[in-house]
Amino acid sequence: MKERTEILEETFRKLAEEKKYASLRDLMQTLYPADIASILSDMPEKLMPAIFRLLPKDLAAETFVEMESDIKEALIKSFSDTELKAVIDEMYMDDAVDLIEEMPANMVRRILSQADADTRKQINEILKYKDDSAGSVMTTEFVALAPGMTAADAIAEIRATGVDKETINTCYVLDEKYHLMGTVTIRSLILASPTDPCENLMTAEPITVSTQDDQESAVQMMSKYNFTSLPVVDAEGRMVGIITVDDALDIMEEEATEDIAKMAAITPSDKPYLKTGVFETWKNRIPWLLLLMISGTFTGIVITGFEDALKLFPVLMASVPMLMDTGGNSGSQASVSIIRALSLGELEFSDIFRVIWKEFRVSFLCGLTLTVANYGRLMVLERVTPLEALTICLTMMCTVIIAKFVGCTLPMLAKKAKLDPAVMASPFITTIVDVLSLLIYFQIAALVLHVS
Repeated sequence: MKERTEILEETFRKLAEEKKYASLRDLMQTLYPADIASILSDMPEKLMPAIFRLLPKDLAAETFVEMESDIKEALIKSFSDTELKAVIDEMYMDDAVDLIEEMPANMVRRILSQADADTRKQINEILKYKDDSAGSVMTTEFVALAPGMTAADAIAEIRATGVDKETINTCYVLDEKYHLMGTVTIRSLILASPTDPCENLMTAEPITVSTQDDQESAVQMMSKYNFTSLPVVDAEGRMVGIITVDDALDIMEEEATEDIAKMAAITPSDKPYLKTGVFETWKNRIPWLLLLMISGTFTGIVITGFEDALKLFPVLMASVPMLMDTGGNSGSQASVSIIRALSLGELEFSDIFRVIWKEFRVSFLCGLTLTVANYGRLMVLERVTPLEALTICLTMMCTVIIAKFVGCTLPMLAKKAKLDPAVMASPFITTIVDVLSLLIYFQIAALVLHVS
C-alpha cells in the first residue's frame, strides 16, 4: 500500500508539473476519495488547489471531507466563493457541521455565508447539541416514507430524493407528526409486491437513540445490533436524523484515541502526531506530569520517615523499586481490564462487589505465585535472612492485593461520578499504590524485624 501511494504521489506531481490535466483528472476518477485526500496532503501547497479543482463536484466534496483540518483550511483560503459554495452544497449535513467545528471563526463566517438558508438552519440546529452527544454527530439527510405508501411509491420516492441522502439502504416510516413508526429496507421494498403498503413491510418499534445520549452509547448500540444506521429522535419522539456506520467508525477511533491519551496521562488532541506542534504537545503533557510529580512527593515523604530502618536493613531499600513496580503493574492490569469492560458496556456500577470479589481471588493467586518465586530468589541468590525475605514477600502479597483492589474500583467510582474512567488509569493508580505499598512495607518490617 505504501509503495502504491508513493507511486501515485509521484505520478500526480509529474502530471501536474507537465500540465497534463486531462490525464490527471482521469486518474483521480479511478481512485477512492480517501486515497486522493492522502495523496493531495503530501503534495506541494502550490499544486494542491490546481489539482483539487480538476475533481468533479461530487468527488471533490467527498475528497474534501477526508482531508485533515489544516489542509481543508488551506484549500478554503484558495477557493473563490463560487467554488466554496459548490463544495458545501455537495457535502452531507454531518460533514458540513464537522467542517464548521474545525475551522476558525473568521472562516466559519465565510462558509456559512455561502450555504443556503435551509443548510444554515440545519447546521445551527445540530450545533446546539452538546459535544459528544448523538445529536452532534447525526446527519439530517435520510429517506422518510409515509405508512400508506406502496412499495412502488416508496421506490419512486427513493429515486427522486435518494441522491441527496446519506444512505438509502434503510428508510424510515414516519407519521404526519414525524414520529418514527418503523424501518423498511430497500431490499424489502424491491422484493415486495408493488402494491404492498410500507406499514406492512416495516419493522415496527425500531431501536432509537435520543439526541442527548452519549455518542459512545449510540456506537455501542450499532455494534450490538449490527446496524448500518441508527435513527435519532428528539425529546418528543420525533425523528430528527440518523447516525451512519462511517460516523460510528470515526467515533470509535476518536474515543479509543482519547482513552489511550488519558490512560497515558496526556490531554487528548484531535491532530495527528506529526502535525501537532512542539509547544502544543508540551501543553498537553506538562499539566499531568506536574500533577503526578507533586503526588509522587508523598512517596519520598514515606521513605524519609523510615530512613533509620533502611539504614539497618539495606536489603529493604534495595527491594523498594521491585515492590513499587509490581504494585503499579498489578494495578494497571486490573484498571485496563475494567476500563475496557466499562467502555464496552459489559459492566455497571452495580457490579462493583462482583468485580472486587473476582479481583481479590485473582490477586491472591498472582500474589502467592510472585511471593513463592521471590522468596526463593531472595534466599538463593540474594542470601538474605529468612525474616528479611519474609518481610519483603509478605509486602509483595499485600501490595498485589491492594493494587488490584485500587485498580478495579477507581475506574468504576469515576464512572459513577460521571467522569471518564480512563483518567483513573496507570499514572494515578501507580502513584496511589506506591504510597500504600510503602506504608504496608514498613509496617510489616516493624512487626517482623522490630524496626521503627
